[in-house]
Amino acid sequence: MLKELEIIFDSTHDAIIAVDADSRITLFNKSAEKLTRQSADEVLGRPIGEVISTTRLPVVLRTGKPEIDWKHPLGDINIVTSRMPMVDSDGTIIGAFAVFRDVTSMVELAEEITNLREMRIMWEAIFHSTQDAISVVDEHGVHVSVNPAYTRVTGLAADEIIGQPCTVDIAEGESIHMRVLTTKQPIHGARLRVGPQAKDVLVDAAPIIVKGEVKGSVGVLKDLSEIRRLTSELRQAQQIIRKLEAKYSFDDLIGRQANFLHAVEKARVAASAPATVLLCGESGTGKEMFAHAIHNASDRAAGRFVRVNCASLTEGVLESELFGYEDGAFTGARKGGRIGLFEEADNGTIFLDEVGLMSLDTQAKLLGVLQEREVRRVGGTKNRPIDVRVIAATNFDLLEAVHEGAFREDLYYRLNVIPVVIPPLREHPEDIPLLIDHLIARINREYGRAVAAISPPARRRLTRYSWPGNIRELENVLRRAIISLSLYESVISEVHLPQLADECDEMPVVGCVEDGEIPPLATVVETAEAAHITRTLQALGGSRTRCAEQLGISLRTLQYKLKRYGI
Repeated sequence: MLKELEIIFDSTHDAIIAVDADSRITLFNKSAEKLTRQSADEVLGRPIGEVISTTRLPVVLRTGKPEIDWKHPLGDINIVTSRMPMVDSDGTIIGAFAVFRDVTSMVELAEEITNLREMRIMWEAIFHSTQDAISVVDEHGVHVSVNPAYTRVTGLAADEIIGQPCTVDIAEGESIHMRVLTTKQPIHGARLRVGPQAKDVLVDAAPIIVKGEVKGSVGVLKDLSEIRRLTSELRQAQQIIRKLEAKYSFDDLIGRQANFLHAVEKARVAASAPATVLLCGESGTGKEMFAHAIHNASDRAAGRFVRVNCASLTEGVLESELFGYEDGAFTGARKGGRIGLFEEADNGTIFLDEVGLMSLDTQAKLLGVLQEREVRRVGGTKNRPIDVRVIAATNFDLLEAVHEGAFREDLYYRLNVIPVVIPPLREHPEDIPLLIDHLIARINREYGRAVAAISPPARRRLTRYSWPGNIRELENVLRRAIISLSLYESVISEVHLPQLADECDEMPVVGCVEDGEIPPLATVVETAEAAHITRTLQALGGSRTRCAEQLGISLRTLQYKLKRYGI
């Protein structure tokens, strides 16, 4: 019987130590040896205090009171111990024993479980609060989880989806989840219609892989109707910003020559005064940039800047845009009427570009607005007070138009309170190098390019040109040159520059003006194209493949043009 008990004690996972009435060890099983790192042969018969200094078995012997589930360290481990006195039939304490086990791993496991529980709570919170519509299916294609955003997009409740096949919410199209489970590959940008409303969505899905096996699929829906709505709102906002934002300042007016600096100084004076400004200059000289700079340097900078191109609108449309209209003012009028641009610009600035192209009737109404500082909508009877700074611009002689009867004299003098004459680029050619560097930097930002310089021959060629289109033409030429550069080129050379208008007579091809004969525009365009292709081929050593790449056309197109032009 004793042998059987010994086998039982040594087989148990719990460590057991027993002592007699003198606190000497009488039992020390295999688990006790393992936890204390001492053998039974060494400790049997010895006082328990010599073997385990922190033992409480002598206390149990003395008091006769059991101690249940006490936690304390034993060396470098943590144990849970229960200690019991041993009492004979007469009630005499004849010994005591302790049963204990290592709970270090149990504590670590409990901590891991706690951490996992906290992580699960956090991920569930993220899953349910995200605005992305997410669904999860198991390896059989059965929905196991969907978040609130998913139910909003599909129009189905969670209990209508969970536990159902992944096709339950599809109105049109095949299940992306099943494709993922079959192919074991992610899928991006698939189109589906889901829910009772057959809502158009984009789907991204990916497999859930555990130890090399596909255990399910997770999918994310994007509501295309919502994307379209946001895109439309963004486009409208961008249009409003383009119309209402003055983005240039005097720092953007580049030039050091005296006549240009005089115009800039006159504009600075205009910015500090509340009077109407008339910007005069050829097309492309930067009149709109001057208008932006004047507005931004004025005390109205916090107000709106509204630009109106008077040349781009017909007479009736221009009048309704400027002054607004009432409900039913004309056929096609928006219900409820519409506020005019003068009212939009209240407490700000309105820029009337190409003001000389207004009809005499619209000029008369504009004069009334400037004199009375009130505006009346088309079809209306009520005058509305406004406080608007007017900056007008023209690219031809308004005084001559007055003499010809094409422009009202009284309106001319009302607009021409502070005239600012902007010189054409040919009259301040020393500023061309400065403008080239400034424009290249700006185009780099817009196009995401890194053009670092322009070669001296190309710079000389641009400097010698008369620029009939002024700064706008220079910017256009530089844009075309930068576009023609490959992504690996950082210097604009002559080969990248397009044919310039007054260089036509230098080219050995037909189409130039000779003896007063003016060729058709198509001929001039073909001549310039042929010349540019010829120069590009020469610069690239005759390589047609590289030439096509530089010109941004296919090799087939290039070969067609070479044959057509006989190059």
